[in-house]
Amino acid sequence: MRRYTISPLAMLASLSLVAGCSEQSVPTADVIAVPAVAETDSVGTVGDDAADDPAIWRNPDDPSQSLVIGTDKKAGIHIFDLQGRQKSFLAADAVNNIDIRTVSSDAGEVILVGASDRSDRKQPRLALYTLDSENIKLNPLANVPVGTGEAYGFCLGMLGDGDVRAFIVTKEGTIIDMSVRLSENAPSVDVNRMFQLETQPEGCVVDDRTGMLYVGEENVGIWSFDLNQEQPQPVQFAVLKAGELTADVEGLALAPEGDTGGYLLASSQGDNSFAVYDLESGKFRSRFVVEDGEIDSTSDTDGIELILGDFGPDYPGGLFVAQDGDNGEGTQNFKFLSWDAIRKALNL
Repeated sequence: MRRYTISPLAMLASLSLVAGCSEQSVPTADVIAVPAVAETDSVGTVGDDAADDPAIWRNPDDPSQSLVIGTDKKAGIHIFDLQGRQKSFLAADAVNNIDIRTVSSDAGEVILVGASDRSDRKQPRLALYTLDSENIKLNPLANVPVGTGEAYGFCLGMLGDGDVRAFIVTKEGTIIDMSVRLSENAPSVDVNRMFQLETQPEGCVVDDRTGMLYVGEENVGIWSFDLNQEQPQPVQFAVLKAGELTADVEGLALAPEGDTGGYLLASSQGDNSFAVYDLESGKFRSRFVVEDGEIDSTSDTDGIELILGDFGPDYPGGLFVAQDGDNGEGTQNFKFLSWDAIRKALNL
């Protein structure tokens, strides 16, 4: 893994290339580079901001046959294998962020996929699918309008006793907390409550162990909400700081350890890096970038995801996936990294 140090001369050169950007958007400290193991085929939309958010399904029977689901917010949803090859595609209107959980239903275990649908910019919609892992395809389940505003971020959570929760984050700063119940007929979706941030958020992630919801407010930092409370209030988890976290704050992901510990990862879009925080203390630990090597680096990253566990020989401890906003010639895709390699490089 290479370690980059930004010299004053390089800093000036970088600033000249990003006219109109703040000095904060350029790295000012050492940052670790970790190579990608694989990358996906490019999403179908070319020459536009299209690829956005990934989700990961770990195959418990054969981890090497696990799948990565990624959104093209201009066209639909892709499913990739661990070599990055597209296995299927489902056309869908303006799906933005996506997440996945395996849940119990009347018909047994179901791999539930949820997404924020922003096709109506004045009313968010919750799009639900089931993943047919054998045939590697998504089956549409429901598309439910909820609340007001423009749907943006999205995440799923499991809050004990099979309580499946879905969270849509709107551009206006509202976080909509919903319960999802699956039945033999249509699923039911009930809005439980709403939380509010002052400015535009997007990325969110739920820690199923503790019932904590983490939300990135793009130009402010990261907030936590204790979902065990009747009316959770936002608590500041991390703030923008040069050399740690640079606006925009985008995708969030968890690396849980034990009952409450582990790490929170955030896409620090302004300096094309990924910040790592200690979950229990909120302390900044380190940051890394995707190495520009045999597989190119990432830039302008929106969504990220991390799932721990065995994913085969290339990812024995976990799989980290990051959207790449510039994959060359107007294309965008997703990069795959080994969590073990990240941990070793960052000395976590």
